[in-house]
Amino acid sequence: MFHGNVSLEIAEGLKTLRKRIEAAKIPPSKLDETLNIATWNIREFGKKRRTQAAIHYIAEILGQFDLIGVVELRDNLSDLQRVLPILGPYWDVVYSDAVRDQGGNYERICYLFDTRAVVFNGLAAEPSPPRSKRGSEYLTDQSWWRSPYLASFKSGNFDFLAFTTHVRWGDTEAARLKEIESLAAWIGAKTKEKTAEDKDIIVMGDFNIPTRDSPMLKALLECGLKIPTALAKDEFGSNLARDKRYDQMLHFTQFTESFTNAGGVLDFYAGDHRPLFPADTYPDMDKDAFTYQLSDHLPLWMQINTDIDGQVLDALIQRKRQG
Repeated sequence: MFHGNVSLEIAEGLKTLRKRIEAAKIPPSKLDETLNIATWNIREFGKKRRTQAAIHYIAEILGQFDLIGVVELRDNLSDLQRVLPILGPYWDVVYSDAVRDQGGNYERICYLFDTRAVVFNGLAAEPSPPRSKRGSEYLTDQSWWRSPYLASFKSGNFDFLAFTTHVRWGDTEAARLKEIESLAAWIGAKTKEKTAEDKDIIVMGDFNIPTRDSPMLKALLECGLKIPTALAKDEFGSNLARDKRYDQMLHFTQFTESFTNAGGVLDFYAGDHRPLFPADTYPDMDKDAFTYQLSDHLPLWMQINTDIDGQVLDALIQRKRQG
């Protein structure tokens, strides 16, 4: 991390933040063995210029992981460009275009990644709802308010697709469910493609799913996705109150051993924003204002195994024996 010659206030805030990060018990990743992946909705990131303290805190949080799917990156990339030099020269980014209307909220999706641990594998695309021919045109029946973003990555011997989305909140849960069902159908079809770039898919983002027993989550599971064990065992939330799991991480994989039993939420808020933004320096910084400096969402993360040589050989042997 390259924080440089920061002010005393930011240095003290970073020390407090690091204690909160330690409480998350994120295991270190190992080159060519494990990879730490996170999804984080950074509230309206780029809409309004953040304080220098917030930029350093965001960089410190992002730097705990190897690959992060970021939601709510806005059309203005200037704050992202302030974060990257703090992360270091070995970090890279790939991002989608902004959806320039109120439904899309002028948002992008981006992947930030540490190139020492994971490399971009060539594919970056915005999936679209399936179309059918009507007369001489090909049209879709379903609207995704914000296009998901799909990208391919490789870490060690593990090739995978990352699929990140920000599902509409909308006026009704029925409309949100319809969008999620359509996304799930697209993901399910992708896993069955004979020429798919890879069969291992990490699906993540802000799905605005209200509860774990919601039909919205059921729709994702019915397409073949699974919740990693580490994220399924506890009913913890990814909002600041820790009582809602709008954010999700799921996977479709050929090798179930790829997913370790490590995962959780990084709680940078810990019930009090003042140690990061002292009242004498930020007198107007209430909790709501704090969410526009860091976020109203906490990063959700998991660790995967990337050393899968043994599993690949086992699969090869099984195929050879069967014919």
